[in-house]
Amino acid sequence: MLNFELYNPTNYIFGKGQTEKLATLIPQGAKILLAYGGGSIFKNGVYDQVKSALAGFEIVEFGGIEPNPRFETLMKAVEIIREHNLTFILAVGGGSVIDGVKFISGAVQYDGNPIEILKNRVLFTDLSKVIPFGTVLTLPATGSEMNSGAVVTIEATQEKLVLGGSALFPKFSICDPTVIASLPQRQIQNGIVDAFTHVMEQYLTYPHDAMLQDRFAESILKILIEIGPKVAENPTDYKLASNFMWCATMALNGLIQKGVPSDWATHMIGHELTALYEIDHARTLAIIGPNLYRALFETKKEKLAQYGERVWNVTGSSIDEKANQAIEKTVEFFHTMGMKTKLSENTENYQDTADFIVNRFDERGWKALGEKQNVTLEKVREIVEMSY
Repeated sequence: MLNFELYNPTNYIFGKGQTEKLATLIPQGAKILLAYGGGSIFKNGVYDQVKSALAGFEIVEFGGIEPNPRFETLMKAVEIIREHNLTFILAVGGGSVIDGVKFISGAVQYDGNPIEILKNRVLFTDLSKVIPFGTVLTLPATGSEMNSGAVVTIEATQEKLVLGGSALFPKFSICDPTVIASLPQRQIQNGIVDAFTHVMEQYLTYPHDAMLQDRFAESILKILIEIGPKVAENPTDYKLASNFMWCATMALNGLIQKGVPSDWATHMIGHELTALYEIDHARTLAIIGPNLYRALFETKKEKLAQYGERVWNVTGSSIDEKANQAIEKTVEFFHTMGMKTKLSENTENYQDTADFIVNRFDERGWKALGEKQNVTLEKVREIVEMSY
């Protein structure tokens, strides 16, 4: 097992009716920026619950954070915080809103051009240099409610880039599974596949001796496979909704990544597809992931075979046979979850995509990705072309 440090200070508050605790979680006298997205919180009652719980606080609202939060939009919120001298941010929404708030939190006091935060992958580690924030989760998927990472899009250059650091954990996250009842089926499907792929990025590498992490990861995968189609059809079922929400958080709150190698090449390539074509994030993962496994088959096949045996109960006479079955089972699951796993099924005029992504990675100096740093630019090209 690799050396590791496990730090997660987020107060995770789970279950029905927990929004009423907001007033006890935010410092008394705080001046709050209430940040949200496109308005779904007005339809599902979450906005009213939040405003009721925060009666007596000074609040400035900021709406319109996009599904892939834009740097340009978030900078408007940064200016509002500076103008009104706000002291706390409350993110009410899914992973995009929470990711956007993490950027806002770090950008307010950033000494320099805030675009550097994304261009240079700045890590925020000094709590005195960020604005504290909490979250009210409305869409399980990204795990952003209990981690310190974020992804933000620069619209001007069509780039989707990351930031993070130990100072960007939410102070608290309220997670009420009943909120998914009003979500469109597509968003629930996306959430399942997003969480599933988060686990795969940390699990599907090569054999190691971190036995507990493997079993944690496999249990999350098995539960998502079991409940995914059901919760997409029946989001009012609290048993399904609660297990979905907790799985999505556990998939990326840091626990299963400690002491093990991790990949993340599927995400790095997938981000480019979202930035270029506005394809839903989870759907880019379903496009790229299986083809990355095929292109990196020789270095991943032992773990693929283990995954196939333990998660899908496949059998076979060789590691190669079981590993190939595991990939096909994964694709079948993605199809069951409403994913279209070819780029051509998701957008037109995709023929130059591989060249564009390879050139962009080259310009950034991203010469090698993956757990073995063997996802070279030529491998990136192969993976993307296989995904057409």
